[in-house]
Amino acid sequence: MNMSVDKPNPDIIRRLEDFDTRSGNVVERMLFNNRMVVVLLCLVITLFLSFQARNLTMDAAFQKMIPTNHPFIVNYLENRSELAGIENSLRIAVEAREGTIFDQEYLETLRELSEQVFLLPGVDRPYMKHLWAPAVRWSGVTEVGLDGGPVIPSDYDGSGESIDQVRENVERSGEIGQLVAEDYRSTVIFVPLQETNSVTGEKIDYHELGQQLEILRDNYEADGVNIHITGFAKVTGDLISGMQQVLLFLALTIAICTLVLFFYTRCLRSTLLVVACSMVAVLWLLGLLSILDFGLDPYSILVPFLVFAIGMSHGAQKMNGIMQDIGRGTHRLVAARHTFRRLFVAGLTALVSDAVGFAVLMVIDIPVIQDLAVTASIGVAALIFTNLILLPILLSYTGVNAKAAARSVQADIANQNDKDHAKHPVWALLDRFTERKVAGITILVFALLGGVGLFVGSNVKIGDTGIGAPELRANSQYNLDNKFMVTNYAASSDVYVVMVKTEQYACAHYETLKVVDALERRLKQLPGVESTQSLAGLAKVANVGMNEGSMKWWGIPNSQGMLNAIVTRAPREMFNQECDLLTVFAYLKDHKADTLNSVVDVTQEFSQKYSTDKIQFLNAAGNAGIEAATNIVVEKANFQMLLLVYTAVILLALVTFRSWRAVVCAVVPLMITSALCQALMVWMDIGIKVATLPVIALGVGIGVDYALYILSVTLARLKAGESLSDAYYGALLFTGKVVILTGVTLGVAVMTWGFSPIKFQADMGFLLAFMFIWNMLGALILLPALARFLLVPRMKAVTS
Repeated sequence: MNMSVDKPNPDIIRRLEDFDTRSGNVVERMLFNNRMVVVLLCLVITLFLSFQARNLTMDAAFQKMIPTNHPFIVNYLENRSELAGIENSLRIAVEAREGTIFDQEYLETLRELSEQVFLLPGVDRPYMKHLWAPAVRWSGVTEVGLDGGPVIPSDYDGSGESIDQVRENVERSGEIGQLVAEDYRSTVIFVPLQETNSVTGEKIDYHELGQQLEILRDNYEADGVNIHITGFAKVTGDLISGMQQVLLFLALTIAICTLVLFFYTRCLRSTLLVVACSMVAVLWLLGLLSILDFGLDPYSILVPFLVFAIGMSHGAQKMNGIMQDIGRGTHRLVAARHTFRRLFVAGLTALVSDAVGFAVLMVIDIPVIQDLAVTASIGVAALIFTNLILLPILLSYTGVNAKAAARSVQADIANQNDKDHAKHPVWALLDRFTERKVAGITILVFALLGGVGLFVGSNVKIGDTGIGAPELRANSQYNLDNKFMVTNYAASSDVYVVMVKTEQYACAHYETLKVVDALERRLKQLPGVESTQSLAGLAKVANVGMNEGSMKWWGIPNSQGMLNAIVTRAPREMFNQECDLLTVFAYLKDHKADTLNSVVDVTQEFSQKYSTDKIQFLNAAGNAGIEAATNIVVEKANFQMLLLVYTAVILLALVTFRSWRAVVCAVVPLMITSALCQALMVWMDIGIKVATLPVIALGVGIGVDYALYILSVTLARLKAGESLSDAYYGALLFTGKVVILTGVTLGVAVMTWGFSPIKFQADMGFLLAFMFIWNMLGALILLPALARFLLVPRMKAVTS
């Protein structure tokens, strides 16, 4: 593909009658000779897709956010029905503001709240646990033998004697640190959830569930208690609420981009047309997503912002070309056709490179990211029609403001007539980078920056680097609630579950529990593990209770009859009905990458050593187990994604320029920016995870646009016999201003995401803004410096 860009046509055609409508290629003739048909067709499509877009939904399905093909997740999904909702559950802590939980008013409030939570849609009611639940029991050795019953007995009447009995039952229940805080100031309502509403059969609406929980919080906090809620469903509900707020940033993005473009052009009509065409692309995207039954999730909701910003940048290039031709006296239709000829292939190639950056995200085996890739690809396809075709045709009707057009060429003409003395200070500064000495220093500085970036970036973590829900800000209500849970309960919200498969009815055999106990001891030794829970641990506690409370009997009883008696009283979540699946719970201090890696390493090593035909140790369930699997997929995909995106960009540049030297000039700045981006992630304490993984691919795919526009003009002028200084200076005059405008527009547009209540969206915004700006600087500074040593000797050899 040859992407050379011609200089503006010197034959100024002021009258339309003097223009040969048969000129140009077949695509140009087909479009511009049927302009009204194209406009009407686009109008009909826009109206239709706008109507369809009203059915678009916001979604954040649990299963779309996990790597469903990873062995950990395969194991989890195969046994999901046996896990009693542990992978998707809520924990609602009810804290007494004054006194302790052993208070009649507090216990009554807890009962009322638990009854209302019981009725919420999607609650897996048989497995719900709280102090009032009959399944939450105490057991102990009394003067008449082993005894037990519900923590809150059926004859509870709120009297002081009854409350004293509740206190005694709580202390004998083993729930301190699990359902009851150690300071006796709060208790937990454990709420396992189903994926569908058992009444309607529809998927649980996490946003609606989150709103209902907030209503309960407001109502009961007015009654003298504090409510703290954690769990995947609550995170998802908060994310969807945040997504709705994010839509406000679209208006901010439109306003900023419009002001930047108007400041550059000083032409209101053409600025509004560029904005309108970019918005049309967004409407097409939303309508097509609705038709294809896609929804917007916390990740893909950012794509419309990105599509709009990309549309604005490419639209500015088309408008700039038309404005310059009109400023030189060309008729608006002829100017539009000439600009279409010069920039269609360049714009198409640039958008293809954008699409490459999106397409490589398909290698990430996480549905939500694959949906993002599809969504972005649809958006890029829409831009090809709206900004490369529709915009020039509309400008051929409206033209641009005459004063603005004249202003756009006055400085260029003056600069071309007096290059040595009339250069704009910015262009004169950038032109210095083509000088041999300055170029050498520039390459050395960027090489040092790249080296620092590689060294610092090598320390970037895979996964989360903080505690709580990394999707939300540290001061969010959810993370404050999570902090309360971690501080007051041994059973934290970060749960890693090892599934132990046995033969049928063998889960309570002595040999089975002995090996499970060995795994539990290994896990307890890890610094990131707060506590563990399993049938083996319960058996040791029960064995003491069955032997008059003597700690001499601390251990797993080797009597099968005694083990069977223990199993009949064990909580349902510890084993399944067929007694061929055990669960080992590890409650973690956090879900940082180092914590998860240590647990995975221990369980994997233990599984390899002790798994047999009769017993297998399977990773992993629980939110921490799923996060560990996600980190493994992300780490693998990170290398694959970088390899694919750079391979695709290199091949695209090679086909475009037909020169490996030009490819080096275009790609090296991108590589240095990628290294610096990873170093920035280390400095900002951001890990490589699902949210940040797309950033580098998008930054490279979109960032190469700058090199395409600058280098194509520079090469064309070098081939025409100009010096590198003149060729690069000409490229700056023709496309350099718009490249800077593009970098600023894209950078400012994505930086508005920094105000999002969703933290990973803010992180993506800052990182993308950094990459867009640095890629722009690389194209303007490092590219000409590399060209001094790579392209100039080659051109001299060719011309000689």
